[in-house]
Amino acid sequence: MQHVEQLPRPFPWRSATLVAVTIAIVELVGLIFSGALLLARSNPQHRTATTAAKAQAKPAVVHARRHVAPVKRVRVAVHPLRARSAVRVLVLNGNGRQGAAHTEAARLQGLGYVIGGAANAQRHDYAQSMVMFVPGWQKEAQRLAHDTGIRLVAPVDGVTAATLRGSRVVVLLGS
Repeated sequence: MQHVEQLPRPFPWRSATLVAVTIAIVELVGLIFSGALLLARSNPQHRTATTAAKAQAKPAVVHARRHVAPVKRVRVAVHPLRARSAVRVLVLNGNGRQGAAHTEAARLQGLGYVIGGAANAQRHDYAQSMVMFVPGWQKEAQRLAHDTGIRLVAPVDGVTAATLRGSRVVVLLGS
């Protein structure tokens, strides 16, 4: 048979309960206060009032007068978008898969582009395909990128004039 052991003095459960409830209430009040503070900071009226107060607190800055030379306007030749049949494209394989450049060249030719050549790039570790253009051919390069689903369009970099073979736009195939 089991025996119940009597404690020498009764357990102060009421005191322990009151202490736990008091701690919980203090934490609740702290959370409510923090939430109210965060909401007040996100309030647009508070932002404008704070911004206005900061603007008034800044010291006035006196600007010295300087002579500024007039800027010469540079005229950029604006041309309409050239037809696909007027855009010569060089396709370079930068992913290392055999025949990728020729396959893409055939696809582009089917879309109406003139193919200036299909060859391997100097490297085969390009992570992303890109369309590159010579100056003045950006609009056509962006249209070609749209036609092929390529997201990266940039000026020609690292490709020599001899490598371009008369092409104005280059498609570099990546992985």
